[in-house]
Amino acid sequence: MSDILQAIKNRRATKKFDPSYKIPESELTAILDAARHAPTAYNIQNYRFLVVRDAEQRRKIRAAAWDQPQVEDCAALIVMCADIKAWEKDPGRYWKDAPEAVRQQYVGMIRQYYEGREQVQRDEGMRSCGLAAYAIMMAAAAHGLQTCPMDGFDFAEVSKIINLPADHELVMFVALGKEAVAPQPRGGFLPLDAVITYDRFA
Repeated sequence: MSDILQAIKNRRATKKFDPSYKIPESELTAILDAARHAPTAYNIQNYRFLVVRDAEQRRKIRAAAWDQPQVEDCAALIVMCADIKAWEKDPGRYWKDAPEAVRQQYVGMIRQYYEGREQVQRDEGMRSCGLAAYAIMMAAAAHGLQTCPMDGFDFAEVSKIINLPADHELVMFVALGKEAVAPQPRGGFLPLDAVITYDRFA
């Protein structure tokens, strides 16, 4: 447990990665495999991980990301996308290992909850990707790597570059690799009583 707590406390946004570091494919797969265990409502697993490996794609994305060098210098650039319509794409597959009665129950619940509720579909996708992104960051830390969560880019332009499907939503990037320069000192944290409230707001 202490390792997990330490990883949470030590996590920083790495802005300068070692561009010479190449992540082994097996290691990247292990990180993404861990992240796909992040929770999703009704187990619909509506996060999608686009791994950008092509150098020209990275160059284009960097140009759409205010020329931030970590886009090209990181060992792996993960574009986090939400499949907004995952709920209606063969929902039985999300419960394929459950007893038939349970599977049918959840298929009905999924349809009842999401059908006709576009804002809920989008909101759930955003939540799912946020949870999965943090799982990627923690899994990367377990492999001795550093990460940088990013939303500083032109969403419309990046969507064009990656050919984002119409029923997907672009959420954020997670860049990961070996840091080349230690991050700046922390800016500081609010006191606990500024962020914790009990029962109701005053």
